[in-house]
Amino acid sequence: MIFARKTILTLLPAGFLLFNGCSLKQMVKMAKDQQLTVSPSPIEVHGDSVAFDVSAVLPLKMLKKNKIYTIDTKYSYSDQKIELGTIEFLSTNFPSAKTEQPKLNHHFSFFYKPEIGNGDVKVTGTASNLSKTKTKSTAELSIAKGIITTSRLVKDIYYIAYADHGYNNKEEYIPVIVNFYFEQGKAILRKSEIKGSQGKLLDAFIAKKNVTKTVTIVGEHSPEGTETKNAMLAPERAKVIEKYYKERMKFYDYKGKADSISFVPKGIVMDWTPLINLLDSTSILSADEESQVLAIINGGSGSFTDKEAQLEKLPFYKKDLLLGIYPTLRTARTEILQVKPKKTDAEISVLASGIAGGTVNADTLSEQELLYSATLTPILSEKEGIYLAATKKTDSWTSHNNLGAVYLEEAKKQMDPNQKSKLVDNALAQFDIAGKKNDQSAEVAINKADGLLMKGMKTEALLQLQKAAGLPATDDIKKGILAVRGAVEVRAGKYPDAVQDLSKASETPDVLYDLALANLLKKDFTAAKSGFAAETAASPSDALGFYLSAVTAARMADEATLTTNLKKAISLDKTLSAKAISDLEFMNYWNSANFKDAVK
Repeated sequence: MIFARKTILTLLPAGFLLFNGCSLKQMVKMAKDQQLTVSPSPIEVHGDSVAFDVSAVLPLKMLKKNKIYTIDTKYSYSDQKIELGTIEFLSTNFPSAKTEQPKLNHHFSFFYKPEIGNGDVKVTGTASNLSKTKTKSTAELSIAKGIITTSRLVKDIYYIAYADHGYNNKEEYIPVIVNFYFEQGKAILRKSEIKGSQGKLLDAFIAKKNVTKTVTIVGEHSPEGTETKNAMLAPERAKVIEKYYKERMKFYDYKGKADSISFVPKGIVMDWTPLINLLDSTSILSADEESQVLAIINGGSGSFTDKEAQLEKLPFYKKDLLLGIYPTLRTARTEILQVKPKKTDAEISVLASGIAGGTVNADTLSEQELLYSATLTPILSEKEGIYLAATKKTDSWTSHNNLGAVYLEEAKKQMDPNQKSKLVDNALAQFDIAGKKNDQSAEVAINKADGLLMKGMKTEALLQLQKAAGLPATDDIKKGILAVRGAVEVRAGKYPDAVQDLSKASETPDVLYDLALANLLKKDFTAAKSGFAAETAASPSDALGFYLSAVTAARMADEATLTTNLKKAISLDKTLSAKAISDLEFMNYWNSANFKDAVK
């Protein structure tokens, strides 16, 4: 009995294993009819990862009781592979496997590296018992091609912001004010006025032959006197000064220069405004007396002469008004708009070059002139020297920001990675100094974001972009921030956000390109097609713009447009021929005669 029991115990497992082995073999055999669907197919990279979904449907009766069917998934390229995970069908989870097909959906993703190139998503099915002590596997099966890398063709955008130099190189005017005073009821310019401080000021000004735009002379009168007399007195006083001014120009031999000066003589007649303004600036009257005067001037009806008659009845009229205040109103106010003397752009450039080279004293130019001079040269090394000199001259946030901006410009053009990194570090150091001096500058914030992006520090760069977006800025800078952020969003796979930001940015060729790419990647092919058409029109030598126009046409199944744009792209950049031949975007056209003609 004991033996028999032992025999039975020995034989049962053997029979069980035989049955188990047959079941596993049958499952593997039926696996040929499993339905594996990959979406998208071919698989694509978006942001920094490749992500796709696999839907697995098993045939009826394939999944046996107390069995497991596992689908091992990997990405294979060259002689390398990336293990992605498994889809596991546990029979206990599918009690109706004989009448309902078991189905599972699984999401896979892996980090993208350029070196993984084109490969295949491959699976191996494995049938096993619950303990997985016995297994049987299918042959390896390729279920999807990979990888479409269109999203990697985004163009980085850096908006480099120079702070305003504060210099106005346009014609400006300096007002020069001269007042001549007249005796009561007269329009005669007295010698005492000509020889007084105001007369000497005007004569010195005329003698220098300053470039003058206009001379406005406003004659005024005090309130007393008849209406007829006052109506003539004020403009006559203005004409007297005009005559004197022209005589002095003739004396100093202005010749043709006099014709370029516009004289505007006019009179203020029977207007209480000059008196009211004077009351605000004089202490001759007490507050109560001033109130009495204003009450008459502002009160009710009555002509100018009637109100003057009322003022004459005030007890303080003769002493304080007639003798104290009115004489100041008997004037001809001369306002000369002198053209502000300025150095020419050529003079500023020469002096700035000398300052940068150490041969000219830095004080020869103002800070604004020195900063402005950097805008007069397209040569970055010259700009760098000028801004460096400006940092030493004033140590202002503007000079440090603009010096850093030049370093960024140089970094963009630098091909050597080590030199590029050094220039970006120099730029960031300048922005740190500028930021400490002015932490509310959108220019500094966007420039710092640019530098961080160049160094691959995306998280820190996004924080700076967020800061820049919240600071007061010009429309150009606001649009620049949107452009930089939009390009970052395309690279991160945030296509709707990118479309929103890039649509509001300035329509530079790079912005148009990235906007069209974002629309392509979010599958708005109509918008992408028109977007690339606009971009290639604006930048007809951009091979990638035509290449992506061809990609867009491929997705729209428009072979004619695909061929036309691909030919144009390759004519501009021969290396795109090899790219197109291996680009899965064109997989459906590889055997087309038109495609072959385009890439030859």
